[in-house]
Amino acid sequence: QLQASGGGLVQAGGSLRLSCAASGRTSSNYVMAWFRQAPGKEREFVAGILWSAGSTFYADSVKGRFTISRDNAKNTMYLQMNSLKPEDTAVYHCAHRLPGRIAYRSYEYNYWGQETLVTVSS
Repeated sequence: QLQASGGGLVQAGGSLRLSCAASGRTSSNYVMAWFRQAPGKEREFVAGILWSAGSTFYADSVKGRFTISRDNAKNTMYLQMNSLKPEDTAVYHCAHRLPGRIAYRSYEYNYWGQETLVTVSS
């Protein structure tokens, strides 16, 4: 199970941190990722992390502004979002994928957490 939290309303230029707590896993060979979906748009990859190695991957639109990380002890993934822009407004989802190779399309992920809304005002 995946439990996402941390969304909210913030002004452009501000920051938010999303969290995704996971339970029920028995190995570390998997991928965790954040996706987002803006109104009228398709769901898109934002950032991903290989849980065992800690390797990270980002969409070009968020590179240099967002940072994905994990806390093994807490089984929790984070997305630190800085310098937020109105175009970052979307519902954000965390997702889990087996096997442990990065993937960028939503259908390649096996489990999804509930959405958390991020609204960036101009």
